[in-house]
Amino acid sequence: MKINNFKAHDSILNQFLSELRDVSVQTDSMRFRRNIERIGEIMAYEISKELVYGPRVIKTPLSTAVENVPAAQPVIATILRAGIPFHQGFLNYFDHAQNAFVSAYRKYTDEAHFDIHIEYIASPRLDGKTLILTDTMLATGASMEYAYEALLTKGRPAHVHIASVIASQQAVEHIRKVFPDEKTTVWCATIDPELNEHAYIVPGLGDAGDLCYGEKE
Repeated sequence: MKINNFKAHDSILNQFLSELRDVSVQTDSMRFRRNIERIGEIMAYEISKELVYGPRVIKTPLSTAVENVPAAQPVIATILRAGIPFHQGFLNYFDHAQNAFVSAYRKYTDEAHFDIHIEYIASPRLDGKTLILTDTMLATGASMEYAYEALLTKGRPAHVHIASVIASQQAVEHIRKVFPDEKTTVWCATIDPELNEHAYIVPGLGDAGDLCYGEKE
């Protein structure tokens, strides 16, 4: 399994990530969503380099040109709800892609313990396709695991790209254990060192869903 940590190489992505973390900027929910979307666009461009390409003859006003284009479009799958702006960033670049959505949420049994519940899935067939599975925050890795298991009811993809803005080291190790090694690539803007007692990423950025769309009950 290949782990791509964008923090290893400085780029403009650092600015978007720093604003996502900054409590003085987080109060602007529109900017918060847009920065997540921007990071999705950057990752989409990098993932596009991993696709299979083939020649296409293009008729121009003056002659013809041959351009290498993706041989097949990926399926972009997103875990609701914080994943929506991240998904849009990918869709801005993969504008011909098919799309899938999974609802996964934490159901707490007490203040420190929870189970992951899947309640909704909408997806095309996935057999033999490239699946880009996105979630803004990869805390424990359990939501990503269960979302993937739900998506497998729609077929087995040829390759899975897991994309997140911030992942914990614990989640990365979990993904290594539960995803098929030779068929999985992980992309994240940064990897943070730990989780707190409520399984939130530290230093992280807080609750991405609430910062995007307002607090939930």
